[in-house]
Amino acid sequence: MAKYRAIPPGFMTVGEVAKKMGVTVRTLQYYDKEGLLSPSAESEGGRRLYTDKDLITLHQIISLKSLGFPLDDIKQHLISLETPSDVANALTEQANNIRKKIDQMTASLTAIEQLKAEVLQMKTVNFKKYADIIVNLQMNNEFYYLIKLFDDDTLDHIRGQFDKKSGLDFMERFNRLSDEIVRLKKDNVPPESEKSQQITKMYWELIMEFTNGDMSMLPKLMEIGQIDTAANAWEEKQKIVNDYLEPALQVYFSRLGVNPFAEAKK
Repeated sequence: MAKYRAIPPGFMTVGEVAKKMGVTVRTLQYYDKEGLLSPSAESEGGRRLYTDKDLITLHQIISLKSLGFPLDDIKQHLISLETPSDVANALTEQANNIRKKIDQMTASLTAIEQLKAEVLQMKTVNFKKYADIIVNLQMNNEFYYLIKLFDDDTLDHIRGQFDKKSGLDFMERFNRLSDEIVRLKKDNVPPESEKSQQITKMYWELIMEFTNGDMSMLPKLMEIGQIDTAANAWEEKQKIVNDYLEPALQVYFSRLGVNPFAEAKK
């Protein structure tokens, strides 16, 4: 670190940087201690001196922190700023991160507005269900709106069957399998083919995992899964999945010699 007898032109003290960037001196001292941002120089009197380049690095740190990155991750994201291309790349990365955050916030705002409209149309308020939806919104669970389709008994079952981690894991596996079924449909793979029947078996096993083997839940799931007119991208995909699975499940059950849906109605 270079040392100067006086503060030369182009350098700023820690207090000046703190005031200019809207942070505290203590914050800058902490970033220095953690190896995130060290001053470029020091005066003979021990005053720590920063440059305009340091301000750009500090702006990166502040931006990433505002997006929820922990300090350890920020260290990994900081980009060298030696050339105009380096600065442009740093700004591009920040812009991409901000766009992702905007998309998440926009989706959450839309969902809250939809939930508000539904609440105003109802004669009674189901606080338990609304609490589930809000919690899932905060978790950024893109399938939160499915909660609105479940009755209280099904929601109680879900709460007992899954915690936050296992619930999200289940939905991720369900979504991946749905994507695979869409590909089978697109590629015109026959429902009776070995490949189709393997995927159908995996899908049915997921249903059994969800219900924990309780066949009485099947009529409710069939009602929820019935989509006449898709209202969003997920429902559009699920409609394709349903259209493909209907004959595939008939083949699957006929080979097993069972009809679980008929048994569920007894």
